[in-house]
Amino acid sequence: MNPFPKLRSMLRWLTPGMRVKRWILLLLAGALLLVITVDEMSSGRLTEMSHGARHLVPSDWRWPVGALLIILGVAALSLGLSRLLRSVARGVAPGSSIRAAEHVYRTRILERAPNVVCIGGGTGMSTILRGLKTLTTNLTAVVTVMDDGGSSGRIREELDILPPGDIRNCLIALAEDEPRIAHLFQHRFTRSAPLQGHSLGNLLLAGLTQATGSFDRAIEEMSHILDVRGRVLPATLADTHLVAIMQDGDRVVGESTIAEDPRRIREVFLDIADVPAYEPVLAALRDADLIVLGPGSLYTSLIPNLLVRDITAAVEASSAEKLLIVNLMTQPGETDSYTVTDHLTALNRYVNLRRFDAAVVNAAPLSPSFLGQYREEASEPVLDDLSSANVFSLDVIRVPILGAVEIGGKLTAKHDPALLAKVIARHTRAFAQRGAWRST
Repeated sequence: MNPFPKLRSMLRWLTPGMRVKRWILLLLAGALLLVITVDEMSSGRLTEMSHGARHLVPSDWRWPVGALLIILGVAALSLGLSRLLRSVARGVAPGSSIRAAEHVYRTRILERAPNVVCIGGGTGMSTILRGLKTLTTNLTAVVTVMDDGGSSGRIREELDILPPGDIRNCLIALAEDEPRIAHLFQHRFTRSAPLQGHSLGNLLLAGLTQATGSFDRAIEEMSHILDVRGRVLPATLADTHLVAIMQDGDRVVGESTIAEDPRRIREVFLDIADVPAYEPVLAALRDADLIVLGPGSLYTSLIPNLLVRDITAAVEASSAEKLLIVNLMTQPGETDSYTVTDHLTALNRYVNLRRFDAAVVNAAPLSPSFLGQYREEASEPVLDDLSSANVFSLDVIRVPILGAVEIGGKLTAKHDPALLAKVIARHTRAFAQRGAWRST
């Protein structure tokens, strides 16, 4: 945590690239020229050196030279002031409530940062977005839309639209005023039977879908309302469901049902063959400087995106740097007893991990209280058994990135957004080449 937030905000005005310092200097130079010229003219010293031994200009030129210097001073003041105001105005969005310094920092620094595409879903995606939005506004979240449980599932069934839950969480994570937005949009109705259990954000996305005529337009409108840093894109606009073949050969349909089934998963696929990708997703992958996969539930958040036609091919064909964030904990009924290598082996069946550059693995141990809590839920830390010379040819970045958040009134182990963002900024070529790590 930064102990001097106001000082940090002030210092951002001095960050290279703001185009503010040059105009401040020009203002000062113009003011200084005016003061010196007026003083010299009024005291008669403009035409002489301090000892009176040598004339700088002939006496007849005293007033013309003085007038010229005054004109230059006024011009410098006017130009410096107008350009300074223009630089600030370009960084300040009308109607926004955050400080002008933050706006200028956003438009002058964050918009010049690398293009980052994150692929995933669930709370893991929200975590990484929350950190990366401090590094870049050129941020695209590609989110799975196969959820069929809870509020999202009910809205999907009753209103015949794509499930909004994961999209909502990502939009909130990227919102400029996230704490306030989260408090409002995560609110769930408790009394009215038709609305009970629905979150305000889900209902707003559903209403916007009907108002705009499409789910993607609804996301755009919500992004504008929340003033998000970056974009949130559904992996597909097709209404499709996740299907799993369990270890015993049984077929289970539906993301929520798969997640609750205690049996080991053999493979997953979509119930509709050849599901088309949302075209802006493919465009984002083509333009990416960095692609990040994870963290998130292996079979129900990460892999579903890779089952959409052309997304996996676009990831593998991209010249962007590629990074994998390994999960912290095993997930009951989905990745029981999975090690890091097990996670990677499962992912490698859907995307060629040899096209990736590195994997980020947490190096911080869980506290005994956390361990006890998770063991009661049949979950445990993902065992790090990945060697430096692994079969995927991945560089292994082992760093302490463990954090904790309260979810549903319970403290839960999660990646720390700030630490994770710092790791990405300092261990990837995409950010190192632009010096974006300074924003952390």
